[in-house]
Amino acid sequence: MGDEEFVRWVDLLQRRTGVVVPPDRKTFLVTGLRMRMRETGYASFDTYFDQVLNGARGAIEWATLVDRLTVHETRFFRHMPSLELIAEEWLPQHVAQHPGAAVHAWSVGCATGEEAYSLAMMLDHKLRSLDASKVYFGVTATDISNPALAVGRSGLYPRERLAELPEPQRSAYTAPEGKDSFQIVESLRKRVGFAAFNLLDVARAPLKKLDLIYCQNVLIYFARERRKALLDALADLLKPGGLLVLGPGEVLGFANPQLTRVGGRQTLAYRRNG
Repeated sequence: MGDEEFVRWVDLLQRRTGVVVPPDRKTFLVTGLRMRMRETGYASFDTYFDQVLNGARGAIEWATLVDRLTVHETRFFRHMPSLELIAEEWLPQHVAQHPGAAVHAWSVGCATGEEAYSLAMMLDHKLRSLDASKVYFGVTATDISNPALAVGRSGLYPRERLAELPEPQRSAYTAPEGKDSFQIVESLRKRVGFAAFNLLDVARAPLKKLDLIYCQNVLIYFARERRKALLDALADLLKPGGLLVLGPGEVLGFANPQLTRVGGRQTLAYRRNG
């Protein structure tokens, strides 16, 4: 793949998904394209490029290609300091200030669902310990990959992944499924709704005002100049007192008059003022 062809593919990926592929990741892009081209019988990058732009058939192929080119690396309870900030600091304050009010959370870039289910487990467990088990909560989980979302909806994972779940969550929220898998229990799966959504469309997000937005390891794939606009749009979706949780180090020097930084050095989180 020549430099001009590389730039053309990078531009298409960035315009449609916001994902940036720098020159030092050219091998990653080329490898992903070649794998999909072999599966579909294309030998030329040029011809395949025209195919993904070809009407409805191209749209279907584009969705499959994006799934191959986006990273789905995730795990349950991936960043404990962030989850502990929610459970030990933010949620008790929220329940005290809004007794009986529902908790609406959004897991942005949820991949195959581990993050969304971790949030749901943490919320359910903590609400019970606060004697607020009757408080309704729900997690909206979004990603641009339909195959990844299908895994999340099933709630079915390889048995070895159980080691990622701490007790008592492991016992309370999972059940064996055959000898090689486990499944998230139905009562918790009902609390998590999965939907395809491109973060580039966040300004038009069909979401009501949210109490919690969890957006970790997502912004790193976007150009720096685009991150602030995305964060400002996320801030607009929060209710007063709502919490925005990012991945540590994902953004530097971010400030928004609607938000106040909270938490310690191990976390990157902002509370909506008011």
